[in-house]
Parts: sequence; C-alpha cells; structure tokens
Amino acid sequence: MKFTTFMNHNNQIKAAWVKEDGIYDMHQISHGKLPDNLLDFIKNSARCMPLAEKLETTAQPTWKIDEVQMAAPLPNPPSVRDFMAFELHVLNASKRKGRPVASEWYELPAFYFTNHLVLSGTNEKIERPPGCLALDYELEIACIIGKEGKNIKADEAEEYIFGYTIMNDWSARDLQRKEMKIGLGPAKGKDFATSIGPYIVTKNELEPFRIHDRYELAMTATVNGMPLSQGNAKDMYYSFGQMIERASAGVKLYPGDIIGSGTVGTGCILELGPEVHRWLEPGDIVELEITGLGRLINQIV
Repeated sequence: MKFTTFMNHNNQIKAAWVKEDGIYDMHQISHGKLPDNLLDFIKNSARCMPLAEKLETTAQPTWKIDEVQMAAPLPNPPSVRDFMAFELHVLNASKRKGRPVASEWYELPAFYFTNHLVLSGTNEKIERPPGCLALDYELEIACIIGKEGKNIKADEAEEYIFGYTIMNDWSARDLQRKEMKIGLGPAKGKDFATSIGPYIVTKNELEPFRIHDRYELAMTATVNGMPLSQGNAKDMYYSFGQMIERASAGVKLYPGDIIGSGTVGTGCILELGPEVHRWLEPGDIVELEITGLGRLINQIV
C-alpha cells in the first residue's frame, strides 16, 4: 500500500492511503477504527494494517488526488537520521573538496541527526535559508521504522521496516562548509528543510525489485526539467539493514523514525560541479523520482 498525509478543504491534516483513483481518508472510511494520523497508524500497524488492507479492496475514494494538498506523508517523525551509504557520492564529494575519503568510512555506516520538525511534502515551497547562496538538493531513499527495537542485527532489520519514501536532504553548502571547519555539524547547513514523499510505500510493494538485501530502483533528479542526477538504490555500499544495526546499537529505535540513505552517486550539485549546474535559486523546480516510490516536487522561494 501507499500511505500519505493530506490537507482537506477544512485545512485539517489527515492520513490516507493512495490508489490511482484517489485519496482514501483512513479515519473516515473506517468510521474511526483507524487513526487520523500516520504516526499512530505505524505505531499500531499490527492491528491497523489488516483492517486497512481489507478496506482497500472495498472502499471508495474520499477525494480525487488533484483535489487535496499533499503534505509530508509522515510530518511528525520521532527522529530523522541520515547516513552516507553510497560510495560514489563519497568519492565524488571528496574529489571536489580535494581530499581523500576517510578510511573510517569503509569501517562503519556514519550518520547525523537532522531537524525532524521541518519536513515538507511534494509541491510545497522550500525557502532558501538566510545568508545562503549555495543551496543544493540531495537525492536519497529513506526507510521508515515500523516497530520498536534495540541492538537490531542487520539480518533481522527487515522486520523492523514499515516502508520506504523519497527524501530530499536540502543543503546550504556555504553555511555547511563554514560550520564544519569548526569540527561540528552539519547544523544550520541542514536544519531548515527536509522533503519526503509523496508517499510511504510498504515494503511488500517493492518485492519485485528486490536483489538480496537491496532494491533495484532507478533514482533521478531534474532541475527545471533538466536531467542532472541518475543512480540506483541497488548501488548502496551499506544496506538499510547495516544502517539500522548501526543506528540501534545501544539505542532504541521507535516507530516512525526515519533512516535516510544519504545521497546517491551524482545526486547533488556539489558532486556535479558548477560546470554542470549552478546552485539553486528562487523559482527553481526540483523533481526527484525513484522507481516504485513516485515523484517528489518542490520549488525554491
């Protein structure tokens, strides 16, 4: 199934599943038996999912897709961790910075925490942060944790994943570059916006694309219709299982936690360089697309 969050005509934020024929308000369709927000649905997915799957086959849509404003499918996650799982991205970015890849990168999957309260969805405007003249997109895939767990082993991690979504880890490169020279960060270079969506797709929907512990999913990005980035989720150096093992070592993961893959190879302007494309400016439209996960569109303002 594909789940999302939308704003109805009364400016109410509601949880739903999505099919080609429309939006299905889960709380309304179930007469209150399903929650009105996706975080509570994920927390109680063992009880909620069977009912949602049953209703999916019989219910009629409550809205047409073009009648509502889509929001971040999970607007209030407990946390967002973002890794660096693609080797090509690390190689390209390091080359641009004129330094070698740290040997430690090959020893463990590293991540940082980003601001979990600034998530936006498809077709939402992204404001360029104050003082930023080097705004960048980052093409990523993310998984959503489906149940609580601690010290999860990589080969057991699959049962802890609820689903997957597209993620754009927006980056103010000039702000990021300066603050990371201090030895901390990224902070202000990252905390102004993260986009996810348009849906959270349950993992069973992606089974046709599975290759062992990875998925063969084409990942692309365009700016103002110009193709810039092209990669594939199967090329991750670290699997989501390995990322979850690292994230949960000595710490509990909770339903709704978001685990980002980090940027796919060629998945940002930093890698491509100014000879390929300038930094993002107000008016630019960025479109990220991943096989099976849809298309995430945002305009810079």
